[in-house]
Amino acid sequence: MEIAKGSLSRRTVLALTVVGAGAVTGAAVLAGTLPHGAEGSPAPGPAASSGPPPAPGAPGIGDPLMPLAGNGGYAVRRYTLDFDWQAPRTPFEAGATISATATQALSRFDLDFAGNTLHRVTVDGTPATARRDGDELVVTPARPIPRGRAFTVHVAYTADPTQGRHRDDAIQDYGWVPTPDGTLVCAQPDGARMIFPADDHPSLRAPVTFHITTPAGLSAVANGRLVGTVRRPDGRTRWTYDSEQPIAAQLVQLAIGRFTFVDSSGPHGLPVRDVVPDGLVTDTEKYRSLTPEHLAWLERRLGPYPFRRYGVLVGDTDLPVALETQSLSVVPRDDLLGDRVDAERNLVHELTHHWTGDSVAIRRWSDLWLSEGHARFYERLYSDEHGGVSLESAMRAAYEQHDQWRHDEGAPAEPTEDTLFKVMRYDGSALVLFALREKVGEETFDRIERAWATEYRGRAAGTRDFVALASRVAGEDLNPFLEPWLYGAHTPPMPGHPDWQADPVED
Repeated sequence: MEIAKGSLSRRTVLALTVVGAGAVTGAAVLAGTLPHGAEGSPAPGPAASSGPPPAPGAPGIGDPLMPLAGNGGYAVRRYTLDFDWQAPRTPFEAGATISATATQALSRFDLDFAGNTLHRVTVDGTPATARRDGDELVVTPARPIPRGRAFTVHVAYTADPTQGRHRDDAIQDYGWVPTPDGTLVCAQPDGARMIFPADDHPSLRAPVTFHITTPAGLSAVANGRLVGTVRRPDGRTRWTYDSEQPIAAQLVQLAIGRFTFVDSSGPHGLPVRDVVPDGLVTDTEKYRSLTPEHLAWLERRLGPYPFRRYGVLVGDTDLPVALETQSLSVVPRDDLLGDRVDAERNLVHELTHHWTGDSVAIRRWSDLWLSEGHARFYERLYSDEHGGVSLESAMRAAYEQHDQWRHDEGAPAEPTEDTLFKVMRYDGSALVLFALREKVGEETFDRIERAWATEYRGRAAGTRDFVALASRVAGEDLNPFLEPWLYGAHTPPMPGHPDWQADPVED
C-alpha cells in the first residue's frame, strides 16, 4: 500500500487508496464494505471467521457532509426493484430485494430509506424487526449474520410519488418528479432513498434489475438494457431492465409515460436509444441527433465511452436542471426546444458526466467539484469550438466572481451540504481545471484528463487522487499550485493572465 504524501493530505483523511487488483476506496474502508468491479462482478466477501461478536453496522460511512449517507457492515451485490405503477401521483405497491455480503458480524444493519409506507422486511426469507430512525431503516434479523455471509433483504412498501424534497440550489425539487402521464426520477443527491431502500452514497455502487409494471398504453424505461416485456392478461405490461454495470443510487433512473423509443448508433456501433414523450419526438430530434457527434468529440479527449449504451430521456416537466442518470441522461424538454448553443451545452454537460461522475465516481461529497467542474469545463470548451462564448471569456468572467463565490459557497473542494450544487461547483470548479491547463499546457493537460478517465474507470476517486495523478503525468509536484485553488480563501493569480482580477467581496 502506497499513500502519496503532500500538503493536501491533511484535508483528505477519507481519501485512502489501497493500490492493486481489487482496489478499496476510502469510502468503502470507512464503511467496512468492499467495492464492486467495473463490469458488475462483486468483489468476493471475506471468509467467515470466529472474529468479533455480532455488532450493529454503522448507520453511515462517515462522509463529513452527509455522515449518515451509505451504511456500514455490508456490501450490496445487487438490487432488484419491483414497481407496480398505477397512475400519475398515485401511490403504488413496490418491493426491493437487496443481495449483500456481510463485511462484519452483524447484529443489525441500516438501509437508507425515507418516505413511503413500510409494510414488512425479511432477511433470507425470515421476518425481521424494522424501525424508522429519520432516513434510516434499522433492520434486526432474527439471527445475527456472520462475517462473510451472503444474505438477502426484502422490503415491501407502498411507494408514494407525491413525496419529494427540495434544495435551495441547482437541484431544487428532487425524488419522484411527476409528468403529465407518468413520472421520472431525479435522485441526486440523496433522493434515491425516497424511491427505494438503498446504500445511498455516490462512492457505493451495485448493479440493478428493474421490474416495472405499467398500464396499457404506457411504457417504462430504466438504466441499461431492456431485457424483455411480458403482457399480462389484464392488459398491463411488465418491463424488465438490467443496469448492466454497477450504479450509484443517485444515478438510478426509471420513468413511465407515453414514450417513443428512437434507436440509433454512436461511435464504434455504440447503441443509442432516446426515450421521448410522443408529442415531442419531432421537435427535439434536431438536437438529440447530435449525440453521436458529442460522443466522438468527448472520446477524443477522455478516451472510450465507459458504458455499454447511451441515450437521452426527454423530461416532459418543468424540471430546472438536466441530470446524468447513468446511460440515460434526463434533459428537460425546454433545453431541447430553444437555442442550439444552449441545447448542446446541456447535452455535452450530462454526457461528460458519464466519464467523470458516473464512471469515475466521487469518493466523498466534497469531491463534487471533480464531477461538476469537469462537466462544466467540457461543456464550455465544446461551446467555444462550436460558435458559443469563448472558453477564455467564460473563465475570465468566473475569475472575476471567484472570491465572492469562495466567500458565499466555500472553496471548490470545501463545500457545505447546503452549498454543494451552487455555482462554485460548476463554473467555479471549471476555473480550477482551466488554471491547471494554463499551468501545464494543453498537451499535458489533455494527457492528465485522459489518464484520469481511464485509470479510474469504474472506481471511486477523490481530490487527492486527482492531484497525485496530475503531478505524475505532468512530472512535477502540483500540490503547491492546486491547494490554494482548491482550498484557499482567495483566488490565486491565473497563470498567463496577470491582468485578470477578482472583484471585491461583498458581505
